[in-house]
Amino acid sequence: MTAVPLWVLRPGGSRAAGWLRTVDHKEIGVLYIGMGAAFFILGGLESLVIRAQLATPEAHLVDPELYDQLFTVHGVTMILLAVVPLLVGFANYLVPLMIGAPDVAYPRLNALSFWLSLVGGIVLYFSWIAGGAPDAGWFSYPPLAGRSFAPSPGVDYYILGLAVNGAGTIIGAINLTATILLMRAPGLRVSRLPLFVWMVLVTSILILGAYPALSAALVMLFVDRQLGGHFFDPTASGQPLLWQHLFWFFGHPEVYIMILPVMGMVSEIIPVFSAKPIFGYRFVAASSVAIAFLSFGVWAHHMFAVGLSAFETFFFAASSMLIAVPTGVKIFNWIATMVGGRIRLATPMLFAIGFIAMFIIGGLTGVSLAVVPLDLETTDTYFVVAHLHYVLFGGTMLGFFAGVYYWFPKMTGRLLSERLGRWHFWTTFVGLNVTFLPMHWVGIQGMARRMWTYAADTGWGPWNFVESLGAALLAVSMLVFAANLVRSIRAGAIAGDDPWDGFTLEWATTSPPPPENFRSLPAVTGRRPLWDAKHPDRRDAA
Repeated sequence: MTAVPLWVLRPGGSRAAGWLRTVDHKEIGVLYIGMGAAFFILGGLESLVIRAQLATPEAHLVDPELYDQLFTVHGVTMILLAVVPLLVGFANYLVPLMIGAPDVAYPRLNALSFWLSLVGGIVLYFSWIAGGAPDAGWFSYPPLAGRSFAPSPGVDYYILGLAVNGAGTIIGAINLTATILLMRAPGLRVSRLPLFVWMVLVTSILILGAYPALSAALVMLFVDRQLGGHFFDPTASGQPLLWQHLFWFFGHPEVYIMILPVMGMVSEIIPVFSAKPIFGYRFVAASSVAIAFLSFGVWAHHMFAVGLSAFETFFFAASSMLIAVPTGVKIFNWIATMVGGRIRLATPMLFAIGFIAMFIIGGLTGVSLAVVPLDLETTDTYFVVAHLHYVLFGGTMLGFFAGVYYWFPKMTGRLLSERLGRWHFWTTFVGLNVTFLPMHWVGIQGMARRMWTYAADTGWGPWNFVESLGAALLAVSMLVFAANLVRSIRAGAIAGDDPWDGFTLEWATTSPPPPENFRSLPAVTGRRPLWDAKHPDRRDAA
């Protein structure tokens, strides 16, 4: 079979210099995905060093200063420089195709958003060679992030990098919102939008509400560090807790910014591989809006240990429990869609089902943290680390891989290997549980997060060794995935335009799509326009 060069991902296959000046939404999407993948590798390598350090008691693989820098940069990398760009990349590539548009609303602004996001990440990583990386944790609480406790320039690079990266993310959200609201194909009413597009729209609105709070906090911290300000200095009438309120007003919606697009992916994949429409379309869409609204009212559940008033504690505990309701609605809808369906257990479906299982575990531990006495007991322990990783790796990344296996044929014209895909799934599924499940137990036993090392008599050593073995298995799973990508890009089976018998408009064009996206569009008369065109006698009324 003829090998396909890597530039097959670039419609038209023009020379590499074209990537630097492109404004095509598909190319920008691939650039975002490439950026996210590169930072994911860096963040993964950092996590492997962390797990190697913690594999045995009283280890000295790295010193405490380097360890602090590693866990700080790892957190920032995975959340803001890897996961968000990966999801934004898919949104950029797919949203115009799924709504029948030739491009995004503002192509040049789209390019600007990518380059700002990339430059922000580069600025953060430049700190490693400019005096030391940030070492105050990914949330950089003052006074720990102030000049007195962090005199090196690492925190300053953190501020500048996140500010530039955040500006790019905000611009991208404006562009996607305008594209969805203004550039839909005739007949594609908002009530007919693919659920992935719905989730991207809600996510974009979340970004526009949450990221400015982070930007404001970063400006204040920069003023405190460089210009003699006192926003967070308690000795000069400043308020250190102001940073926490601003940061978590951004930080908790950020969790849903990372999970909602993946929920959209799963909401597209499960119906196709169950051969039936999504159960409760309106509930899935409405629950996303409810999650977005409620996510701005739960930020202080990260702050139960700071001494909130009784009313504040009650309010944020109640809202933290309430937000589980629309999330549970989605899980019910996905399961109900599969019941009675003709399920095909192809790799995208395996990852989608794995996402549901792991996200349920992460969600249940999250709800448990809304119980204030339990939260006080487990605050800043590995129980919280386990919860976070079940949501973001067990949830977001499993769902993301489902999307990769599902839409890779559209982007390249070739199928990923099912055999390697199944190896990838099972090594990932086993690896993440072996890595993160024991963290619940050592957290309940009192192991604090961000510990450089620990004594042998704590009893944490065996579980930490198991966790490190799990991390090594996750690394193997990523190598399997990388091998699958390289092999399939070069010599994968030809996919055709619609290999999964899809429902939505992106499958109505060629694989990969032409520069103009569509040469002709099927009439949009329902929520499954391509299905309606292929099966006019079994058309959905919507």
